[in-house]
This record gives sequence, structure tokens and C-alpha cells, in this order.
Amino acid sequence: MNTTRTSLHRFFVGAAAGLLLGNIQISAAQENADATELPLDELRTFADVFNQIRVGYVEEIDDSTLLEYAIKGMLSGLDPHSAYLERDAYEELQSSTSGEFSGLGLEVGMENGFLKVISPIDGSPATDAGIQSGDVILKLDGVAIRGVSLNESVEKMRGPKGSEIVVTIGRRGEQEPFDVTLVRDTIRIASVRERWLEPGFGYLRISQFQQKTGDDVRASIEKLQAEQSLKGLVLDLRNNPGGVLGASVDVAGLFMESGDVVYTEGRLNNAAQNYGAAVGDMTDGTPLVILINRGSASASEIVAGALQDHARAVVMGTQSFGKGSVQTVLPISDFRAVKLTTARYFTPNGRSIQAEGIKPDIIVERAKVETFDESGRVREKDLVGHLDNTTDQEAIEAEASEGLISRDNQLYEALILLKGINIINPRPPRALPEGQQTASADDTDRES
Repeated sequence: MNTTRTSLHRFFVGAAAGLLLGNIQISAAQENADATELPLDELRTFADVFNQIRVGYVEEIDDSTLLEYAIKGMLSGLDPHSAYLERDAYEELQSSTSGEFSGLGLEVGMENGFLKVISPIDGSPATDAGIQSGDVILKLDGVAIRGVSLNESVEKMRGPKGSEIVVTIGRRGEQEPFDVTLVRDTIRIASVRERWLEPGFGYLRISQFQQKTGDDVRASIEKLQAEQSLKGLVLDLRNNPGGVLGASVDVAGLFMESGDVVYTEGRLNNAAQNYGAAVGDMTDGTPLVILINRGSASASEIVAGALQDHARAVVMGTQSFGKGSVQTVLPISDFRAVKLTTARYFTPNGRSIQAEGIKPDIIVERAKVETFDESGRVREKDLVGHLDNTTDQEAIEAEASEGLISRDNQLYEALILLKGINIINPRPPRALPEGQQTASADDTDRES
């Protein structure tokens, strides 16, 4: 394992994802108990409608197909996340949590009849083409898709690797829609990346919560700690649509000494589950800032909400997506399954995130920031005969910060906050392994 401010049904193009994969089972006893009082009048109405379609529809449809249509309609009418998964969708769902699937690298949802982009996937054709969270897809290969179901739209966007599709985009702030040509590809998601923002201040980006994301985050932190003493860390969950529930619990637990991460409640006897952190904060209380935005959903919100409730991190950015429900995948054959919403999840302090999201401690909107040019002002180093500085560290850090503020103002603000925390409460340097050198200034230029 992101629905709405109006509840969005969310799928990766080429793969169903963004789920909290539960393990809740519906017992035979509960099924039998629920079946004792069936609405007979409504069942007769269903049978009448079914028969009218069989005999009167303009084209002949076999009974099995009609029944599958009925099942799809029944589930889609419940909420934006419950669905009937046929072979392709079921296989894509199973493969998406492994981190590889075919498609465009878009996560989309339906909102008021429109197909809306929740977030592009890092390193995908959609990201390379500049598609943004909040864009509305109006046409596919010149054909309008307003009113077309989400599943049908997803199917239209699927296709062989290397094939092209023209996507017509509507974007807030743009007067006219515009076309983007995308080339379908195999999407391989590297769920975790790390780098240095400045010496001592690390950066972790989680693009999706896959089965092994907890292990990957641990490895990234260990790598940073082996290179130099960690004064502060930014955990970037922006445009992270979620993924596997267990991975979110693992990640939150890496930054907590102990305590609850998330709990769930539902109608089934075993829907009430409590998930706690493993004992031990591997960062030893290193100052932590979590970046979120409206594309942060599901498992991302679990991590941000848990660490916010435990006062372990400062959450910065904009309000998150607001998916606070748990979907359980119930196989009904080798090739089909029902994805059913079975519970809601709550943060440790009892907050439901459903349709509300995580509110940042510090709101920072994404913006384009330009710095004033003060290069014309005379400084000490411009004077004839000035004494040389023994290091050029100030210039190195200033250059890195100026580049960051123009590229990503939210990340820049997170870095400034961490530096401020260290000024007020400096962390003692941690001893590095023998022979290990601290990271050089070049490390600050590595790509995220």
C-alpha cells in the first residue's frame, strides 16, 4: 500500500494500487447470519430487471457477463475503493506491490465524472512529460472520456511497451487544454532514495510503500549514518500514493522508540487491529521533518500521522489526500477477487483521516521563489589586502541553499527548520567507523 476531498477511486495506470492490504476474513458464520433476512422484494426486482435485459437489450448478452456487470455495479456503488477485480486488474494489483508494472506511471481517480491525476510516479513517462498532480485528463487519443468509468479509462491507457498515446490535459491556470504524447513503458519504482542536502542534513524520498520499503529505508539511513554524523533528516512523502500497510508501520517504527502507529476499526470481528512500532529509534532522536502534499495518501498519511501524534517529527507542506479506509482483497478464484472496504484506520491519538487528511504543523505551499541579486555589494573579501579564510565552507553551503530554494521551496524550508533546531539544540557528533571520511561538498549535488 490516496480519496477525496470528494473521495477518489484510485488506480495506477497499468496497475491498481494505493491500497491498505488487509488480512480480514469474512467467516462462513457471519455470511450465514447476514443471509437469514434477505430483501425479497428487491431480489424480485433484480430478477425482473435481469430478465428484461436478457430478452430486450439490442444485442444478446450471455448470463455470465450480465452477472459480472451486476457484481461490478454493486461494488462500485459502495465507495470509491471497493471493486471487482477481473484477471488483468487482479494480476496488476498483485504485481504493483512488488514495485514493477506496465503503464504510463500515472495514478488517477474519478472526481465528478472527470479523470483526475492524483500523482505521477517518479521516473515514469508521465513525470518526464511534466504531468502534474491535479491535472484533469479530458481525452485519450482524441476521444473524450467524460463519463467513462475509471476501469475503462485505465484500460484505454494500457498498452504494449513502446506504444504511444496522446493525452489531452486540462490544468488550472491554463486557458486552453493541451496535448501530451506519452510512450508506454515498464514502470519500475525505486521506492526509496537518499542523499545529502548539506553536510549533516540528509534527505530520504519514499515514492511508494512496497513490501520491502521498511528494509530499504533502514538501509538508506545506515548508509547516511556511515558517511557522516546526522544532524537532521527530511522524509519526503509528497505525491506518495501509499501502498502496503505493513511497510508504513515498519517505516514509522524506525523513528520511534515504541508505541502505536495505527489502529483499524470495522464491522467484522477481526477488523479491529492495532499496529505498534518495533522498539528502538534507529536515528536516536535525530530531528525529523516530514514533507506532505495533497498527493500524499494512505500509507503516507499513516506515517505522517503517527510521527505527528508522537511529537517525533514536524510535518510540513500542504494538507494530505485523506484516504483513511482499509481495503481487503478477497480472492474468489485464481483469477478474480473482490476488493472490499472493511475498516477505517485511525492515528494513535484517535484521528480519522478519511476525507480529511493530515494537516501540516507548518503550512508551506509549493511556490516559485526568486532571490535578489546582491552580487554588486562590496564585502570584506572584495577589499584589497583582505585576509583569506581558511575554509570555503560558507560559500559551499550558500551556493547549495540558493540552488535549492529555486528548485524546491518546500524542501528548502524543511532544511532551514532543521538547521534552526540544531542551532538551538546542537547534536553531538557521532563517531564514524575507523577510516571513514565525512561526505565531501560534492555529495550535496547528487540527484534525488
